[in-house]
Amino acid sequence: MNRIKVMVNGIPGNMAVSVAQHILDDNRFDLVPGALTGPEIIETEFSLDTTIVRLIPPEKREVQIAAIMEKEGKFISVDYTHPSAVNENADFFCRHGLPFVMGTTGGDRNLLEEAVCASSISSVIAPNMAKQIVGFQAMMAYAANMFPNLFQGYSLEIKESHQRGKADTSGTAKAMASYFNQLGIPFSENDIIKERRPETQKTEWGIPEKYLQGHGWHTYRLNSTDETVSFKFTHNVNGREIYAKGTLDAVMFLDKKVNEGTKGSVFTMIDVLKDI
Repeated sequence: MNRIKVMVNGIPGNMAVSVAQHILDDNRFDLVPGALTGPEIIETEFSLDTTIVRLIPPEKREVQIAAIMEKEGKFISVDYTHPSAVNENADFFCRHGLPFVMGTTGGDRNLLEEAVCASSISSVIAPNMAKQIVGFQAMMAYAANMFPNLFQGYSLEIKESHQRGKADTSGTAKAMASYFNQLGIPFSENDIIKERRPETQKTEWGIPEKYLQGHGWHTYRLNSTDETVSFKFTHNVNGREIYAKGTLDAVMFLDKKVNEGTKGSVFTMIDVLKDI
């Protein structure tokens, strides 16, 4: 089997580095030694084991991506950059014919999908790459579809905690809020309680100190109007392993679609799960 070439954008960010390291450790893949970065990154190179990854600032993208494409040929791009760069990066990938896996949350998702559908490429776009969490969300989607307004009259609280460097509200929490909306609970994404303070995460949430720089904890509380019935459930992820492995599954899936000649299609992690 030919190894799949992958360019991981967002290095030296923690999630991008984790994915790149997994690629280096997996004989199904080859890491393209270049990465798109933001204007705030002053480094020009990043070392991963014995591999030197060239960091490409916005003003040098056009020239350097042409050189990389000429040298590497076909490859899949992975994006773990910044919410503010999602749409710009997607437009860049579409313009240059680079199939991509978008793991960065944020941006305008409608514009993102429109850009892909109007292009010659396909992509996997997912606010959460953890397969088990995505499977749980699929169960919620099923319940919302089969039993609309099941929890009408209930109140809802959603709390999420991530490492300090995560700029936006959890995409998983936003998705769950939409399912609860369908189940009859009016709830705005703006009402999601977001925690980014390490001391509070450690003392009030009980998050182990070694995972303060890489975790995703979510809690949902529902109460009936008369407060005689309540539900509480959580899903907690420590570290980035589950997301990195899911990203590689998404890359495998997208590479298969590219080889089948699929163009202008947007896939999700549900599509990836169905194919595994």
